[in-house]
Amino acid sequence: MKSAVVFGASGFVGSHLLRELMESSEYGSVTAVVRKDLGLAHPKLRVVTGDYDSLPGLATEIAADEIFLALGTTKKNSPTEAAYSQVDHAYPVLAARVAKQAGAKAVFLVTAVGADPKSKFFYTRTKGETERDVIALGFEHTHIFRPSMILGPRKERRSLLEAVMMKLWSALNPVLRGRGERYKGMAGKEIARAMLQAAKQQAGTLTIYTWREMQNLLQR
Repeated sequence: MKSAVVFGASGFVGSHLLRELMESSEYGSVTAVVRKDLGLAHPKLRVVTGDYDSLPGLATEIAADEIFLALGTTKKNSPTEAAYSQVDHAYPVLAARVAKQAGAKAVFLVTAVGADPKSKFFYTRTKGETERDVIALGFEHTHIFRPSMILGPRKERRSLLEAVMMKLWSALNPVLRGRGERYKGMAGKEIARAMLQAAKQQAGTLTIYTWREMQNLLQR
């Protein structure tokens, strides 16, 4: 059985992903790197407390076959571009580098539709820079997931604007077709399941998944 390490396990997609990995018969151990206790117990689960500053010293504790990166933040939690960039770019790139040095062969990274290191928009540019730098690490298999609006109930209270946008996206989904398919909203749990499916059938050095590719994974 394989081993996995998850970053962002306390987040929306990451929490679903963690459960999917723990329940999968293909994984014998799952390590979650978090800043505070998750309040979970499972025979396969090992929780490591760490953050950006302490991560370089945790290489032996996060050694695994595969690394899953579902890190992310919000403007509320990271109001400055520097703080946002550290969570969305610097931290996942560092985690991937440390995990690869510890023996990981495959990386699974959640970014966003439109990710482009040359984008004039900070959000998509940051996501694109993260993709670029993780790809450059040269894993045997790199899987990048680019969801649009991530749907589903959150534990934390969302702003009124975010709540309205989620409802709007759900209504728009049926009319987004052709090239617009990639902008369809997708439930956090579905993204997590697609990541697990991708891990079961790895081929090629680099694979990028938008809405259609993730839906294809879910249908297998």
